[in-house]
Parts: sequence; structure tokens; C-alpha cells
Amino acid sequence: MLWSGGALAQSAASSASWPASSAPAMTSGDNGEIALDAITVAATYTPVSTINALAGVSTVRADELEMWMPDRTADVFRGMPGVAAIQNGNSQQTSINIRGLQDFGRVAVIVDGARQNFTQLGHANSAGSFFLEPGLLAAVDVVRGPVSNIYGSGAIGGVVTMRTKDANDILKPGETWAAQGTGEMGSNGPMGFGSAFGAARIGQNVDVFWGGTYRDQANYNDGDGNEVPGTNATTWTGIAKLTVRPADFHELKFSALNYDSSYTTSSASVLTTPTTSQYGTDVTNRSLTGSYNYSNPDDNLFDWRSTVYWNQVKQDQTKVAGTNSTVTGNVGNPRSFTIDTWGFDANNTSRFAVGGVRNAITIGGDYFHDDVNNIDNYGFGDGYNPSGTRGVGGAFAQWQANYSTWLEVIGAVRYDSYKLEGDGVSNSGDRVSPKITVGLTPVPWFTVYGTYAEGYRAPAVTETLVSGAHPPAIPLVRCPDGSFGVFCFVPNPELQPEVGKNKEIGVNLKFDDILSKGDKFRAKANVYRNDVSDFIELVQYGTPVFGSLPYAQYQNVSSARLEGFEFESMYDARTWFVGFNATVSDGKNTETDQPLSSILPDNVATTIGLRSPDQKLTLSARWQWVAAVTESDLPTNAVYEPTSSFNLVSLYLGYQPSENVLTSLSVENLLNEQYTQYQQFLPSAGLTVRGALTIRFGGGELAAAKTALVTK
Repeated sequence: MLWSGGALAQSAASSASWPASSAPAMTSGDNGEIALDAITVAATYTPVSTINALAGVSTVRADELEMWMPDRTADVFRGMPGVAAIQNGNSQQTSINIRGLQDFGRVAVIVDGARQNFTQLGHANSAGSFFLEPGLLAAVDVVRGPVSNIYGSGAIGGVVTMRTKDANDILKPGETWAAQGTGEMGSNGPMGFGSAFGAARIGQNVDVFWGGTYRDQANYNDGDGNEVPGTNATTWTGIAKLTVRPADFHELKFSALNYDSSYTTSSASVLTTPTTSQYGTDVTNRSLTGSYNYSNPDDNLFDWRSTVYWNQVKQDQTKVAGTNSTVTGNVGNPRSFTIDTWGFDANNTSRFAVGGVRNAITIGGDYFHDDVNNIDNYGFGDGYNPSGTRGVGGAFAQWQANYSTWLEVIGAVRYDSYKLEGDGVSNSGDRVSPKITVGLTPVPWFTVYGTYAEGYRAPAVTETLVSGAHPPAIPLVRCPDGSFGVFCFVPNPELQPEVGKNKEIGVNLKFDDILSKGDKFRAKANVYRNDVSDFIELVQYGTPVFGSLPYAQYQNVSSARLEGFEFESMYDARTWFVGFNATVSDGKNTETDQPLSSILPDNVATTIGLRSPDQKLTLSARWQWVAAVTESDLPTNAVYEPTSSFNLVSLYLGYQPSENVLTSLSVENLLNEQYTQYQQFLPSAGLTVRGALTIRFGGGELAAAKTALVTK
């Protein structure tokens, strides 16, 4: 999304009505004014409108979340150029793929400032995922490519930052309290969702926010009408935030988030083999964050932002079905996968002008520590996922310069270091990564930019330490650790970090008053090439004995080249709007000329909608086409299966009879398409109809503040 609409998102700023008309880019005022361009800080840590950002940046704001009513986290990213979210129907964990890079931290995922580093490697799991309820979200920012090296080690693919709801999302200006509730019901399951949030502003300097959600989904039917086993889930969440402004322009914020989901998961063979192992799964994701910000418009020396956080993901599983074995254990056997991540980041921006050049220098540092503790006393789950610790830290400096209205230069340099330990193995390293961007705006409606940026990803605990026989206790080959199995995982203490070198050229277009007064057109297009050296892959080596397989080890085996084209656009004329996005991508191992299995299929997405003149009624439709993935698109012995092309059509109807009430109706997969998304093994849901009602209450009267409230 290239601009921000919806009074839910704007309630803390200037809009006096809520909720939005639930369509992109509009306020609900009576003057016909189009909403302002969305603002993001994800690309450079300095505020900039998304359309002016010299990078592949996309945003999702409250109006879009209201309109499309996502019931799975992956739905939030649907149709976003260069981005795909992988979420199997029988799992609540989500993995993000940006420009063909995913897993093991290649995409940094950050929720309210806390990194999400959970990994559970297995036949049906991604090697890097997170758990989050979409009903908690207020905003999402995505930066594609390693252009945002201010976020630390790992983000050679890109960065996803997500902000959950806060007091400012439901309080109107001048109110001292507010409450908001949503109830939703849907077919194809059925499913139900409910949320309740409350907020209070105590005086001028204290905000309190609290709330929670509940979601229940029964097994859904696919497009052919067949029930898909294991797609049921129950999820509870709770959230609380406290914001304190001890003095003008100073802000302290504390937040706590708890996520709990229960479901049953299995591998792909569950569709054809009744004896496939299935696991009753209970996941908790807990986060505590604290931040201190200082931002005074009259102070050009200090603009300070800092966050400390702790995040724990604990996945407890019990085998509930399947054949007893030494690999998966017996029915009734438990296992658990836990990661504790704590860290901090801090940065400051100083601004000054010299000789007509406006300068912003941002200096900062960050660190995170992963403590992985996986236990499987009855199977091989902790063999795939060894325990260990990893510490990654770094510092950066960024210079942003603007001359007149036509030239912008961004230069940055980052130093990263890491240390990894576990099972008697250790690994460490460091590197300096540069970035340079030059943008030219010869006319107000056209900007062209070029970027060279490098990113650095330290090896993960699993990649370095995975070891042991698989399947164990089958004496075909003796492994280096003394165990016996069909083949052996071998640790690699010499594993080197990956380095991404991204080249990108992009164009930003923005026009106003084209067909009618007040209309807007925004578009971003870019081409890129990311060359990744020391690319880490799981490889087989050695000469096996009869009946066994070669050793398996993560190695720096190749260089990867990923390239593509991305386009994102939206036109809005108040009473109607239309948008178009497209992604074309390719990638290969440059040493073997084999394609990369992580490259996602080409796709296009179109949105078109109408609004009533009074902005109370919105009707919109979205169509997405996703190309097929054929055998020729995959490397030899690929772990993923080819998939057919498919078309998805969705409809939305929103009616806002008053500023505090919103009724919504959505129809997903209108054509009842039978399809399976690439990198997933379960078919997706068929035709699904959902309805929702959101009601907001608020009141009280806040005395005029001596100085404006500062929120970030």
C-alpha cells in the first residue's frame, strides 16, 4: 500500500471519525480529501513517505486490514510484490520469503521491536518462522533486499516489521477512554473470531492499552469439496501496553504479548498414508519489550530511539497418531522445541544543514542472543534441531543528504560479529557491509534511484550443529558420533556466513489531480540482482555403503544469483479506486546453473473498488493470478513439488452506518478454485464467506495539553 487511509489508523493524528470507510487511501471527512501518503521508518530509521523511499518498500495499514479481514497471518502479505508468506493449512507458523530468500534468518521478522527467530526443521516445517495473530496487527512494513542493513545480521533478503495495536489506534483526540470489539463468523469450517480492546489516557502523560483475541477454525474444505484434515486450530492472545511521557518529547513504552495456539500437524503424506505421524501441538509465543524515545522538533542533535526485548517461543508436541518408530517416537511420546531470544537496539539521528545540503546522520547498534533448547527423548526431533546458543551484534552509521528537491544520497556502513556455541562446536566471524543509494528527482512526479547494498548472515545453530544418525538405531552405517542409522548428519564448525550483494534500480511515480480534483496516482517499480556468495545448502557427500545414503552436512557450496522485477501501484479518486501489482523473479546456483527451489512463482494482483459519495459504503474486488511451478523450474532432487497455476477472486462489502460501527462481509475464493500453493503440501480453502461487526465506544474529555503529545 502506497498511502494510508482509514480513521482507525489516523485516530491519534487528525481524523475525527472511526472506523474508516474500509477502503484504501480515504479519510471519512466530508471535504473529499484523499488521505496522506503512508509514512514508514523501516528503510532508513528516518520517517519518509513510502512513495518517496528509495527502496522496494511496501506497507499494510489499518484500512487494508479492515477491508480484507485476514484470518491467517499469511493473508496479510497476499499480492505484495516480491513477497510471499508460507503457512500450511495444518500449522499456525508463518515463514516469509522475499525475493527468493527465506529460512534461517535470511528475512528479519520484527514484532513491536522484538526479533522472531524460531526454527523447527523437519519434513513439514520451515527453517525459520513466527507465530502471530493477524487480529492484533495495526501496521506492517516490508523492505525488500539487503538495503536495510541497519537491522543487523541476517537480513540479506529483507526486513518485515510489524506493529500491534496501541492506545492511539482506538482513542480519538480528546478522549480519556475507549473500547473496541469485533465479532466475526465464517463458513467453511466453520470459523469464529472475537476481539476486545480497551484504552485509557490518564492525564496528559499516561496511556494504558489492553485486550485479547480468540479464534477457532474447524477443518476446512478445499475447492473440490473435500475436508482437509488437520486444518482446525484454536488460538488465544492477550496484549497489554503502558506508555508514559515523563517530560515533553520523552516517551517510555512497555508492552507484553502472549500467544497460545493448539492444533494438530503432520507431514505431506497424511493425505495418502493413514499411518503418517501426527502431533498434537501447543505453541506459546511470549514477548516483553521496553522502549525509550526522545524526539523534539527543535532539537537537531538528538532524535533517540531504543528498545530492549525478550521473546520466547515454546512448541510442545505429543505424538497422537502414526506408526511407532525410532525417528518419530511412539504414540503418546512428548517432545519440545524452545528458543529464548533477548536483545536490544538503539540509534540516534542528528540533523544539520551545510551549504544548502540537508544532512541526517544516524548512528546505532544492536545485539540479539538466541538460546535454543530442544528435547526429544523418544525420536529424532532434537537431531534435526540441536540445542545451542548464538550471539549476534553490530553497529552502523548512516548518512542521508538532500540537496534542493532533486538529489538524495544515502550512504551507510555496518559492522557485524557473531559467536555460536553448542555440542563442543564453536564458530565466529565478523564483517563490514556497505550501502550507497543515489536518487534523482528532475521533476516533482518522477524519481529514479540506484542502490548497491551488502548484507551479512551468520550461520544458524541448526546449520552448524545438526548431527547424528537418521533414522537412528538402523545399523546400516556408523556415524562420526558413534550412532548408527541409514545416513548421518555431520556438524560443520567451519561454516562461513553468507554475503548478499544487491544491485537495484527503481522508479517512483506520483501524480495528483489527474482526472479529477483531489485524485492520486502512486507507483513504484524496480529491477534488482542479488548475488549471494557462500550460499549455505544441505548437501550429501561421501561414498555410501550398500543400502545407506551419503553423509548430509550444511556447506558453503555455491553462489546464488537472484533477480527480478517488481511493480506496485494504486489510483484513488475518492468514489472509486484501482490498484495493480506484479512480480517476476528468477534465481539459480551460478556454479551448477541449477534453478533455486526457493524462487516463488510469478504473480499479478489487481484491486478495484467503489465507494458511495458519503463514504459509508465500500465494495471492492481483488484478483490474483499465480503462475505454475514446473519440473524445469526446480533443481534436481528438489524437496518441493511442482504446482499448477491458479486464480483467486475475493469480494468485500463494508458499511459504516455511523462513525463507531462497521459491518463487513467478505467472500474468499469466489470461484471455489482447487489449488495448492508452492512450498505447501495441503490444498488451500475453497469458497469461504465471512461476516463481521466492529463497534467502538469512547468518551471523557481531556484538558488541553500545554505541549502536543509526542507519539512514535
